[in-house]
Amino acid sequence: MRSSPKVAVLLSGCGYLDGAEVRESVLTLLALDQQGATFQCIAPNAPQFHVVNHATGEPVAGAQRNMLEEASRISRMGLCLDLAHAQVADFDALVMPGGYGVAKNHCSFAFDGPQAHVRPDVAAFVAGFFAAGKPVGAICIAPALVALALHHQGDSAAMTLGNDVGVAQAIESLGQQHQATPSPRDIVIDEAHKLVTTPAYMFDDARLSDVMAGIERCVAEVLKRV
Repeated sequence: MRSSPKVAVLLSGCGYLDGAEVRESVLTLLALDQQGATFQCIAPNAPQFHVVNHATGEPVAGAQRNMLEEASRISRMGLCLDLAHAQVADFDALVMPGGYGVAKNHCSFAFDGPQAHVRPDVAAFVAGFFAAGKPVGAICIAPALVALALHHQGDSAAMTLGNDVGVAQAIESLGQQHQATPSPRDIVIDEAHKLVTTPAYMFDDARLSDVMAGIERCVAEVLKRV
């Protein structure tokens, strides 16, 4: 292990309706920094599924944005690595903030539920951490991506996406073990897989302080397992 763990932070754009959830992403980076870890933001150099006007919530007809370019708004210019150049061996752990981009850009869970496909590059990167026995943190909707990746590997783990019954049923239909949690502050740890999950803005009315508490706990537990 490195004296300062290096953590891959996989982003899906910028903006919770079509990319990475900005608050969750920044809180993740802050928690990693406070814990003394270094981090590398990563995103595919590819188009988003669509672009949403965050003032109205409506898709913008004909608009197109790139995940790497948008994620660089969060990481700062030039500091987001193209997923095509990211190697699991270079990192000690993986943390994935949520946002609809996880379920629209990295996979199609937002539209297809348990029948969703996963981008092959994303699937290989996520699965690589589990294969290497490296810890993974998944926030908000990101556990759905984990569920798909593990399902395709014939594997099963415990995780949480809050207390939404429909989402829980979709996760369980993928052979995963969903554990309902009552608060954004809660986490679920699957020790065998070194997987830590927290629901964050799966609770739409969550207080920012509660989301922060859950992410801080998630990141701390991920780093303990490095």
